[in-house]
Amino acid sequence: MRSQYLVFGQPLIEEAEIAEVVASLRSAWLGTGPKVAEFERRVAAYKGVKYAVAVNSCTAGLHLACLACGLQPGDEVIAPAMTFCATINAIIHAGATPVLADVDRDTFNLDPADVRRKITSRTKAIMPVHFAGRACDMEALVALAAEHGLKIIEDCAHAIETEYAGRKAGTFGTCGVLSFYSTKNIVTGEGGMVLTDDPAIAARLKMLALHGMSQDAWKRFSDDGYKHYDVVEIGFKYNMMDLQAAIGLHQIQRVEAYWRRRQEIWDAYNRAFADLPAARPAPLPANSRHALHLYTLLIDEVRAPVTRDQFMTALHRRNIGTGVHYRAIPVLSVYQQRFGWRPDDFPRAHAIGCSTVSLPISAKLADGDVEDVITAVRDVLLHGQ
Repeated sequence: MRSQYLVFGQPLIEEAEIAEVVASLRSAWLGTGPKVAEFERRVAAYKGVKYAVAVNSCTAGLHLACLACGLQPGDEVIAPAMTFCATINAIIHAGATPVLADVDRDTFNLDPADVRRKITSRTKAIMPVHFAGRACDMEALVALAAEHGLKIIEDCAHAIETEYAGRKAGTFGTCGVLSFYSTKNIVTGEGGMVLTDDPAIAARLKMLALHGMSQDAWKRFSDDGYKHYDVVEIGFKYNMMDLQAAIGLHQIQRVEAYWRRRQEIWDAYNRAFADLPAARPAPLPANSRHALHLYTLLIDEVRAPVTRDQFMTALHRRNIGTGVHYRAIPVLSVYQQRFGWRPDDFPRAHAIGCSTVSLPISAKLADGDVEDVITAVRDVLLHGQ
């Protein structure tokens, strides 16, 4: 039994971030300013895009991306039935209609064949989610989008390091959207970023993220003196603060080191769990790079001595936190009531949602933490509670 609780998804915050936040506090510039601009530049360079627009969450970024891509009420956007509710909510907030497609049972990613079946004359976009950091079948999805004249908005919340066929996730469509939430591979506490190579879309994203104003406060209070702003569109309060970017500036410099540490943990888990009554993640594909954001087991409730929920409770009692990513969208009541979705209509997503559990894989984990997780998982899945 561990003496301290191992929190699921805890970030690794180092001294450089702490010093940068303190410097921001001492500068008295806390809002959107030079640190946000520098963070945008560093992320754009890492992802190989022309523009990166920082916002206060990935959800906000997805919402703005839908608007910047011109989605209108009545337009349909195809999204996976296995994702976080934010993916679906962003489509709804933009006034469009989400249409669910089922996922591949092994990768948990959008099934292109089901996407094709769901395309109608009202379909205007596809929103693939690179689940757990594994790249979607972008070759098939890009081909579908080209065939039907559709936009692609990539949900890259799990996928800052992800690549497909040598190309960075988030660069296949019109926009890609990152998350820097506190459980993600790099963090700012809360925060997100929209990637694009389109200058007009980048400009509109920046404007929409700050009330629809023509320029932000940093530019209004520049060395050249105060400049009046205009409000050119009804926008939102979605901007990132320098306090958040102060953390991200240093996190992005360690993104590869953190990925390598998660690779070590991933490999240790794969070796340790090979004989258990649970399915490990599908093998890493040869043509893409997995961001290793989530390590998921699918509990085999026929062979295992515990159910998925009993497994999570047993680990909790051993002071180890776990997560569920995710319950399938069609089981959630608000969507059932609004769209009439039913779990049986998306059998693969539903089956995954009923048996999946995510184990700690943060770069913050020490070797002893990893051994504690392995010991607890093996004990519960072999011997029960």
